[in-house]
Amino acid sequence: MATIEMESVGCISSSAGVEDEEIQGAVSSHHPHQYSSKPPNIVPFGIGPTTFHELLECPVCTNSMYPPIHQCHNGHTLCSTYQYNCPYAGSECSVTGDIPCLVTHLRDDHKVDMHTGCTFNHRYVKSNPREVENATWMLTVFHCFGKYFCLHFEAFQLGMAPVYMAFLRFMGDENESRNYSYSLEVGANGRKLIWEGTPRSIRDSHRKVRDSHDGLIIQRNMALFFSGGDRKELKLRVTGRIWKEQQNPDSGVCIPNLCS
Repeated sequence: MATIEMESVGCISSSAGVEDEEIQGAVSSHHPHQYSSKPPNIVPFGIGPTTFHELLECPVCTNSMYPPIHQCHNGHTLCSTYQYNCPYAGSECSVTGDIPCLVTHLRDDHKVDMHTGCTFNHRYVKSNPREVENATWMLTVFHCFGKYFCLHFEAFQLGMAPVYMAFLRFMGDENESRNYSYSLEVGANGRKLIWEGTPRSIRDSHRKVRDSHDGLIIQRNMALFFSGGDRKELKLRVTGRIWKEQQNPDSGVCIPNLCS
């Protein structure tokens, strides 16, 4: 499958960040009445310390941002804590940004399919299933519970054995990803494989998740059996769902919260 070559359009680190004291000092040094005993009523250029604080407020954590301050190609500024690498696995993409920035980037630049809902039913077709040296990959983004999830599907060599693998990544940090669970199921002819787990954060690279085998792994012979027919073409249907674990305050037990 052809890959998409992306230019490097990552976020720009600002080298012009200064401390609050330096900012206020700069304002004072330009004040025409610096040594006047009577405090002026007008601040030059209409900019005061409060305005600077607002400009340097991280839109995610609302704390003041300190260097390095990043800006994505959509113009969002935020703390380096909330910078994520592009989760696209089909090419080496150097774009970084916050989650809204990356969702827009995936949709517009990588042409990734976007879906709303916590259940899915995907069919993967490949005319020559024996070609796994150049990994076949697919990425779909799901929006549910107000969050974004990346569903990966690819073929690769596991040792000497060709396999197919599907797994989910959460677009956010690991501590928040633990609030969600997901299941994947593939089967046919009265047989099925089911995987249940917790989505990994996109802080973990695609390769790291894949190499840890943290997902649904299907041997090629089994995948072709599920495909039916003459076993010369892959026609694999993968279904799944995502749910949020809710803590029961009385018993301390997690209760699945399935979206309607």
